[in-house]
Order: sequence, then C-alpha cells, then structure tokens
Amino acid sequence: MPIANQSLKDLVEQIARVLVDNPEAVRVQEVDGERSCVLELSVAKEDLGKVIGKDGRTARAIRTILSAASAKVRKRAILEIIEPMA
Repeated sequence: MPIANQSLKDLVEQIARVLVDNPEAVRVQEVDGERSCVLELSVAKEDLGKVIGKDGRTARAIRTILSAASAKVRKRAILEIIEPMA
C-alpha cells in the first residue's frame, strides 16, 4: 500500500474517531485505483448522523479536507459513507 494512500486513510479515520461516540467502531476500507482511491467509512449505526451532519455539512467538510490532502499527492480520493448493517 502506498504511503500517500495510508495517510489519507488515517486522516479520514482520525477525523471520524473524534466526531463519534463509539470510536472503536470506526472502520475505513480503501479501494485503490491507478489515479484514484475510494475510502469507505463505516461507523456504528447510532453515530451515522454525527458523521453526516445536518444537511450533510459534516460529510461535505470531511470530503473537502480529503480533497485538499489528496491534491497534494496528485491522486483523486473519494469518500463513501457506508450505512451499517442492521
């Protein structure tokens, strides 16, 4: 795994852990492509609203930070928030 992708993954994980009540449940999986990488964030069901935020503002802010960080490594990063299974 390239070091740049690992730092993007860690960045998303750290941000999510600060936002939620159950930081142990935060998981970030990455699907790596040649020019982009998709980061799939999953949290506990009760913390989903905290990560998304009102009108999606928190999720949009996380994506903005991720976009700025990924521009530095010249790779497109996409954040997907995965809804936990019941």
